[in-house]
Amino acid sequence: MVHSLLPELPRAHGQPLCFGRLRQVPQDFYVTEQLGWEPSGDGEHDYLWLRKTGANTAWLATQLALFAGVAPHDVGYAGLKDRHAVTEQWFSVPRWHQPNWRSFNLPGIEILEVTRHLRKLRRGAHQSNRFCIRLCGVEGLSDAVLSERLDVIGRQGAPNYYGEQRFGRDGANLDLAYAWARGRRLSRDKRSIAISTMRAFCFNKALAERVHSETWHQLIPGDLANLDGSGSVFAVSAIDDELLTRCQSLDIHPAIGLVGADSDDVPSQWQSSLARARVEPGSRGLRMRVHDLKAHIDADTLQLSFVLQRGCYATSLLREICEWH
Repeated sequence: MVHSLLPELPRAHGQPLCFGRLRQVPQDFYVTEQLGWEPSGDGEHDYLWLRKTGANTAWLATQLALFAGVAPHDVGYAGLKDRHAVTEQWFSVPRWHQPNWRSFNLPGIEILEVTRHLRKLRRGAHQSNRFCIRLCGVEGLSDAVLSERLDVIGRQGAPNYYGEQRFGRDGANLDLAYAWARGRRLSRDKRSIAISTMRAFCFNKALAERVHSETWHQLIPGDLANLDGSGSVFAVSAIDDELLTRCQSLDIHPAIGLVGADSDDVPSQWQSSLARARVEPGSRGLRMRVHDLKAHIDADTLQLSFVLQRGCYATSLLREICEWH
């Protein structure tokens, strides 16, 4: 069931090529975090490389805190990973009480490596994620048609929509955002979810308009330009040949602002809440670059593998290829 206020987002590369079943088992959705840097090997934080199956990232962080005798907020991780999946990712835990990780035992959790680092692992500290996704029950999909679609995505990228999980189950986070705007008092964590949901909703709406006008992958005056693989952005007042070439080669991507306290392009019910919370405006690229995109059809199973920069949603790429339930 899709929340009635969540719009149907247009696709950039045509209709889905096939229909399949996703997440029949956690192994159908395998995510491997890529830090892009190495822990130092010493310091006051244990760094744990974990494989979790069917487990929530925040819940696991709490279990690690209980085992190590520290507060949950002292445990660090770079990003929230899907629950209904197999994921490999890093956690940091202060080693104040020198926990013996060899005796840590939870169903569905494997400690693959233990090392150390000087500082807590912060959100967004990773570079990218590698995905290996399997869809079952796929019929009528030819290698030639699939190859053509993947080639276009490799050259042009894909719309960088926030995925459906940002809005919660059945759009529950959107209901939370409206409740907060109507005056409901929320905890700090819940308020953060409400604000993130507002920003994601407005961004997706703006990106959908750019997809409709076929300018989602092109710079236009007034855009921001986002340097590929980084948070670096600069304003674009005029378009020259150099900018056009860099955009076409995926070196930079068109970007727009994320709504904040002074934004005008937000639902009127939300404006005063964002202003009271003094939400600073941010930015997000309209396009995601897809690295190492590969696919294989085996009988009625489609297997996809690819790498996305942090903050990009695999389901937003997947919808440019197929539909699923």
